[in-house]
Amino acid sequence: MSELAFDAELVRRLDRPGPRYTSYPTADRFEPDFTARDYALHARRRHLGGQHRGLALYVHIPFCRTVCFYCACNKIVTGDRTRAVPYLDHLEREIELQAELYEGGGRRLDQVHWGGGSPTFLTVPQMRRLMKSVRRSFRLADDCAGDFAIEIDPRFTKPATVAALRTLGFNRVSLGVQDFDPEVQRKVNRVQSLEETRAVVEAARAERFRSVNLDLIYGLPGQTVMSFNTTLARVVDLAPDRIALYNYAHLPHLFKPQRRIDAADLPGASSRLDILQLAVRRLGQAGYRYIGMDHFARPDDDLSVAQDQGRLRRNFMGYTPHSDNDIIGVGVSAISSVGASYSQNVSNVEAYYEAIAQEELPVARGIELDADDLLRRTVIQGLMCHFLLYVPSIEQAYLIDFASYFARELEELDEFVAAGLVTVEPRERPEWITVTPRGRFLVRNLCMVFDRHLRDRPVEGRYSRTV
Repeated sequence: MSELAFDAELVRRLDRPGPRYTSYPTADRFEPDFTARDYALHARRRHLGGQHRGLALYVHIPFCRTVCFYCACNKIVTGDRTRAVPYLDHLEREIELQAELYEGGGRRLDQVHWGGGSPTFLTVPQMRRLMKSVRRSFRLADDCAGDFAIEIDPRFTKPATVAALRTLGFNRVSLGVQDFDPEVQRKVNRVQSLEETRAVVEAARAERFRSVNLDLIYGLPGQTVMSFNTTLARVVDLAPDRIALYNYAHLPHLFKPQRRIDAADLPGASSRLDILQLAVRRLGQAGYRYIGMDHFARPDDDLSVAQDQGRLRRNFMGYTPHSDNDIIGVGVSAISSVGASYSQNVSNVEAYYEAIAQEELPVARGIELDADDLLRRTVIQGLMCHFLLYVPSIEQAYLIDFASYFARELEELDEFVAAGLVTVEPRERPEWITVTPRGRFLVRNLCMVFDRHLRDRPVEGRYSRTV
């Protein structure tokens, strides 16, 4: 899977807004008539009868000390750490309520991910308290088998905190960087020195964290090819195990902080593409593999190995080698994926507190997947994670004739076949659908072909561009 070809003209022609497919159906299709009772039914049904299905826990910490203007996350900006105290009180109770649905907490967590906001807004004693709560309700896999990750803001994280995180059981860290250029940082209100970032990376290495990820964003105000080339050089020098390279989606009508970005400062479409092309080349030269949809990893990283072995999956926590885990999301706006369902918590912290005070799970909306959704989710997962589909296995699993069921989609794929993005062999009765090296940066476009919800009810103005 190491091949990659970047056709700038083709990307420029086909680039359009589209979902990132951290789920299918995507979160904008969730409905408010899916309730906490529906979620509980799926949770109990999925884990009855001693089924040994893995579990993952996502914990949302919404607090940030400062606002980054590009941010589209659900967050509370404050410098007052005491505001986390009532949140932790309610979060602990939600964890207990969730555990009651999963054999009294007897299920093992193969994955834990703390995201935000900024989880390192919490003090070390507060983080210790929260992890104790998780361990009271669930068993954690051994360190060598489990993935326990936390997102870190290097501006407010000292090496001593990194050491404390390791003692709490975390073995992966993800650092927000976005860009090292001082002028770009100023324009997005995130001033972060190379030295601050390096100190955290080196501390994670010293504490034997299994992997370090750096997040970058292209398309930010003030970015140029030359400035981002300098950022890439510094990132490569830091030698993270993984790199996430996201396309900035400027949607100020949806995300209020983005209104503080002057649209005139944003790089144009051609410049954005040049920056992306540069990043692809530089990261490839540095030995990183393109995993898919924004993510790069070293060949010996767990994500690369899982892709080679056909175990890679994509969910709300990103790409993961744990292919069959249900996800329990706790905290405001957190999303759960359990069995044939998705659900999302309320996004308002007061509403969250009210639900927990009433001993109710704070589910605001969700969706129950039908047979067609499950089938299309499998198809989209195959394209996103492995760049290919073995059609007979899908036909056997879902008892369909692929060529008949997806006749419309195969016709739409003909355009991409002609452009050299994908092969369908043989066309009349497909056995293999393979994304070519030229098509891998446009895999979101290919997934959109199989998205029935997007075709039947288009949603405008909510998606980032596909490249």
